[in-house]
Amino acid sequence: MRVGVVGCGYWGSKHVRVLQQIPSVSRVAVIDPRPECRAELIRSTAGVVAFPDLESAAPHIDAAVIAVPPRMHGPLALQALAAGKHVLVEKPMTTGVASAYRLIEEAADRGLTLMVGHTFEYNAAVWKLRELIGSDELGQIYYIDSARLNLGIYQEDVNVLWDLAPHDISIINYLLGSTPTSVQAWGSKNARFCQEDVGYLRLTYAEHGVTAQVHVSWLDPCKVRRMTVVGSRKMAVYDDLADQDRLRIYDKGVVASAQDDVRNPPMSYRYGGIFSPYVPIQEPLRVQDEHFVECVLSSRRPQTDGTSGLDVVRILAAAGRSLERGTAICLRDDAADVEYPDLMSSTVRRDLARSQA
Repeated sequence: MRVGVVGCGYWGSKHVRVLQQIPSVSRVAVIDPRPECRAELIRSTAGVVAFPDLESAAPHIDAAVIAVPPRMHGPLALQALAAGKHVLVEKPMTTGVASAYRLIEEAADRGLTLMVGHTFEYNAAVWKLRELIGSDELGQIYYIDSARLNLGIYQEDVNVLWDLAPHDISIINYLLGSTPTSVQAWGSKNARFCQEDVGYLRLTYAEHGVTAQVHVSWLDPCKVRRMTVVGSRKMAVYDDLADQDRLRIYDKGVVASAQDDVRNPPMSYRYGGIFSPYVPIQEPLRVQDEHFVECVLSSRRPQTDGTSGLDVVRILAAAGRSLERGTAICLRDDAADVEYPDLMSSTVRRDLARSQA
């Protein structure tokens, strides 16, 4: 299998490195219009070939990894699919709902693999956290709180919600095995920047009775990658920046007082130990790219397929409307989906319905 990486910046160069380590990949091509970027990767990475654009690379690749600025995800992924290439496109899959539907239909019509780079769904700590939630180890989930903060890196074509929140949205959807019923967003433009550089999302998962809060920022003095899951029995904290014990389970909680007495506190508190389960050390990007190659070769549906990418895009698009209107957006009644009914073939509608059932 020959794979081309479109866009050879910071993240694209990482794809080049891990793809070269996968035995099923016979050749890696770098595709970038910038001669200096192509030259640098050829110098630093043995065995790669380089092309200035996807059109010239198409005869020499079987699949494409799209790792360019978000506004170009949809057009380049569509170009690759139209050329008969399997596609792994970085998050967010597209910057619009209509273009996300278009990619899903193009891949379905051509029998091609379409996968989205929701890298954290291939993180062993996230897998373990999902297992703990599914086994009822934490009890009834009360709420989820996530923070993804840093000083930079400012993006020119999208705001901080589109840049950072896809990670947290995809993780929470994966943990709960569901998508939110409504979203409300708040954001601010600081540092004389034209896009929101600080943002908050409130996601309501009505069928689980769970509310998730997501805080993202390009304007914070501390780098934070932390998610807290609070349950009726235990609480869990996943810290992706921790040197060790990235997932910790706290045997702590509160219990309503049995006696309705003003002299007694309304709640009693339970304090137990802290447990850190074993989590294998694996590079999520390597696991993700291996999964992509395996899905292409075996015609399997990827874990993070086009529908998964569409779910995140719908939430982000609704968050944009929430920012404009200052209100919550109900995703089940969202006019954006009604606006594009003819973009889906019966096959795609059936696959979407099956995935949402």
